[in-house]
Amino acid sequence: MAVSGKLATLVAELDSRIESAVLVSGQRLVEADLTQEFGISRALLREAFRHLAAEGAIELVPNRGAEVRRLTKCEALELFEIRTELEVLAARRAAGRMRLPGVAAAFEASVTPLLGKPQLSGAMEYISENEAFHRAIFVAAGNDTLLDLARKLRLSLIMSQLREALTPEVLTLSQKEHRAVATAILQKDPATAEAEMRKHLGRATQFVFEAPEKMFRAKVDKSA
Repeated sequence: MAVSGKLATLVAELDSRIESAVLVSGQRLVEADLTQEFGISRALLREAFRHLAAEGAIELVPNRGAEVRRLTKCEALELFEIRTELEVLAARRAAGRMRLPGVAAAFEASVTPLLGKPQLSGAMEYISENEAFHRAIFVAAGNDTLLDLARKLRLSLIMSQLREALTPEVLTLSQKEHRAVATAILQKDPATAEAEMRKHLGRATQFVFEAPEKMFRAKVDKSA
């Protein structure tokens, strides 16, 4: 859905805040606050909401207004299933492209600051850096369509919904797995990069499966 001008800028800014987990799953988007912050009309803001809702970033809830999308467990697991196959492809392609001029240097520059920290400060820092790490792999894969598909699956949206379950132990393990994936890519080893990514996201999928039901939106019975 193409947009332009002030509307495009507003949609991009709100979308960026969701992607970076500044706005988290289930959070209400208060019209009065946002119109004052951006100096815009309610009509323009509501048009931006409609665009974001069409992209699956937010939900327009009767009598509540707009809020960042909250997934059912089934939806989260389905998205992880799709994301796994996209990420495996991206990791394999990225490793295979490391010999191309500038690709390895750009990838290493993107991931080194993310993986060099001995310990993350908490779940919200992890969510932001996790999004940046996976994005760096999709960029290195050199396939714009693949990158766009990954963005639409909104990994950070799922992780922000599960933020209370992101213990220090989970963060440490995930960061270790990230290093293994990055190392395989930089070593120009597509098979190992693919295997490490599948291992990483297999464990993440299990994490989602085992997460408490209270962290998910209740499934609506559509047959009723």
